[in-house]
Amino acid sequence: MTDRAVRRRRRALYLFFLLNGIAMSSWITRTPDVRDRLGVSTGEMGLVLFGLSVGSMAGILCSGRFVSRFGTRPVTALGTLFVVASVVVVGGGTALASAPLVAAGLCLFGLGVGAGEVAINVDGADVERITGRPVLPTLHGCFSLGTVIGGLAGMAATAAAFPAQWHLLAVAVVTAAMFGYAIGGVPAGIGVRAAAPASGSARPAGPRVWKDRRLLMIGAIVLAMALAEGAANDWLPLLMVDGHGLDAALGSLVFVGFAAAMTLGRFGGSFFLSRYSRAAVVRASAVSGAVGLCLVIFSDNAVVAAAAVLFWGLGASLGFPVALSAAGDSGPDETARVGLVATIGYVAFLVGPPTLGFLGDHYGLRPAMVVVLAFVAAAVFVAPAAGTRGSRHREAEAGADASGGLTV
Repeated sequence: MTDRAVRRRRRALYLFFLLNGIAMSSWITRTPDVRDRLGVSTGEMGLVLFGLSVGSMAGILCSGRFVSRFGTRPVTALGTLFVVASVVVVGGGTALASAPLVAAGLCLFGLGVGAGEVAINVDGADVERITGRPVLPTLHGCFSLGTVIGGLAGMAATAAAFPAQWHLLAVAVVTAAMFGYAIGGVPAGIGVRAAAPASGSARPAGPRVWKDRRLLMIGAIVLAMALAEGAANDWLPLLMVDGHGLDAALGSLVFVGFAAAMTLGRFGGSFFLSRYSRAAVVRASAVSGAVGLCLVIFSDNAVVAAAAVLFWGLGASLGFPVALSAAGDSGPDETARVGLVATIGYVAFLVGPPTLGFLGDHYGLRPAMVVVLAFVAAAVFVAPAAGTRGSRHREAEAGADASGGLTV
């Protein structure tokens, strides 16, 4: 690909991550309003959010196979269209006070994100291969930036008592326009795996990656850090409202702070990755996330808890993209490796958090977050699996330095 084509492709990936962040944070910031409109308890809201889990599992389980067969572009396109449509359905369910319709909209959202974002991450890892530079942290930073933009808009709409259904309809229009612009920048054929010979093994690479011990440990890192991010995305506004006594607008503001910390961590990630090993960055991230979660869970001071959310956000920011980079250069068959780790991450990100609602209904949301804390603490000890920056990146950077650098 030419430098111009790579730049356009990277801009398109930025927009897809940004779009998903805007869509997700838009309905997250309205969850207190949606819950009140539906008239459901915390446990029942967890059941509504379970629609997200069902859709996510379906999308995640299908994504790798579809990418291998059709490439990343059609999977990304279909998944993003599902995301746009889901915002409309959630808004319609809110307007009609229909919990099943909201659950169906979240199911559609999970289906779209589960399928589409695995494909987008495979595309992002391919851009890293082409450029020889860390790209995934910045791409995930765009997702976090989208959550900040959507969160600020949601906070303003909540403070102004603007109806959630009209807010979500406006979000659907904006994200649809972004999709129309971005899809043209994604090339066809990325991620397609050649068919296996008739006389050979029918599945040459997929099963083998499950036997790679280091790759599975990288998957454990992603599971922990993605769960930390997903738990905040699903429950942080309600956690601050129900667990720390803030009103809905302030709860949304705390979520915006979390999203801003995530954005800062991801956009600044390349600076630290160029100076320290991936293992050191992942370990520091896990420690920061664990400290933030401890203070949110165990502090009875709402101001301290709100400030601790920044440590939570900074800690969760780099685990997912850095682990995906580590998976991509951990061995042969990059698509299968990134796909496996991305699948583990999105299962944790999209499927894990709704189950916290059932714990929250029995014990409260703050005690339920102890589960998340345990996973993040475990990530501190498995961080060495992320290793140092891959030889692929070092060789590519050496070649770029010798030729005057690669500008993308």
